[in-house]
Amino acid sequence: MSSLTQEYITEKLQSKFGEAIQSIEMLHDFLTITVEKNSLKPLMKFLHDDETLNFHFLTTLCGLHFPDQPAQFGMMYQLHNMPANCRIRIKSFTNDSEPVFETMSDIWPAANWQERETYDFYGYRFHGHPDLRRILNMDSLVGWPLRKEFPLEDPFRGDKDDKMFGR
Repeated sequence: MSSLTQEYITEKLQSKFGEAIQSIEMLHDFLTITVEKNSLKPLMKFLHDDETLNFHFLTTLCGLHFPDQPAQFGMMYQLHNMPANCRIRIKSFTNDSEPVFETMSDIWPAANWQERETYDFYGYRFHGHPDLRRILNMDSLVGWPLRKEFPLEDPFRGDKDDKMFGR
């Protein structure tokens, strides 16, 4: 059995990144670490490259949007150390009106398409990404469909009659 415990992970990260770590908590049995945006890439590289941590599998990444919070835009990453069967979640937030994060595709190639999806739906840019363009939506789409301010209905549709929907 591996000696990779939550305590070991948090101690190792705190000793290396100190004040850059904003919070460490257990959310639904998932170790969740929130880090300052400017330390996100070095922390992720450390999690990947360190022989004892060995987080070589990027399970998922996605954008976050909380318009009522001071840092309204964020990124969430879930990593897995398969030999030790250990998973962690890393979060980072910003209040930049045009959110830009560092690409993780040079660490985990699987991040390429996931970052493109986050760009496509949230409008986040990824500095250093090799091919940041829409992946699922049409190029003509205006706006970012998963941001909270995106309208639920297309106000320009001419084929809907509100009387048919009880309005």
